[in-house]
Amino acid sequence: MPPALHIRDLTKSFVRPAVDGLDLLIHPGEFYILLGANGAGKTTTLRMVAGLLPPDRGAISVFGIDALADPVAAKRVMAWLSDEPMIYDKLSPIEYLDFVAGLWGVPNAAAAPALLDRLGLTPHARQRCDSLSKGMRQKVALAGALVHDPKLIVLDEPLTGLDAGSARVAKELLRDRLREGCAVLMTTHILDVAERMADRIGVLEAGRLIAEGTLAELRVKAGAGDASLEDVFLSLTAAQ
Repeated sequence: MPPALHIRDLTKSFVRPAVDGLDLLIHPGEFYILLGANGAGKTTTLRMVAGLLPPDRGAISVFGIDALADPVAAKRVMAWLSDEPMIYDKLSPIEYLDFVAGLWGVPNAAAAPALLDRLGLTPHARQRCDSLSKGMRQKVALAGALVHDPKLIVLDEPLTGLDAGSARVAKELLRDRLREGCAVLMTTHILDVAERMADRIGVLEAGRLIAEGTLAELRVKAGAGDASLEDVFLSLTAAQ
């Protein structure tokens, strides 16, 4: 089976390089979390993977699909969720999922009611989205990202606005997808989430991957013994 995501020499500059020759390999069934300070290049990387921003140079393949040569095919097997997702306020959650499913060619998706139920949204399924809290809207957006059964799930700070219970449900839902062979690429500033959930962690600094591996491997690289991920991250980035 091809890698879930293979990035080679990915580069993007604005006034200065935002992503600078990035190489990244993520396997099916893997939960990969990308860490970095503000401005390190995390969101720019994810937006290029999702096909929302063209790279200046490099290659991106998603389960063997060349995402730059055939972006539509790549997007069909991918989900994208930002920290401030856009949903249609005048639709109810069930209408929104039916609409998104139709865009993906999955009309009357059986997955929609199950997703709403899993995320605790069934009691609100027929309320207009503009009446929902930020956390509930975030869960509607997550359901919309998953309704077409993507194989690569790309998430930029997806737990923003979720309470502890909702965050746990979202994390369990993602773990279920991993067991089915999907892969997750996620950014987060919540380091204890990364410590508990990631199979591997990448640390970005100034658009470059300065360290990568399991938490145990990063501890060895940082010479940090049994330190927390927060201490390991600060040690690695301070050394640059």
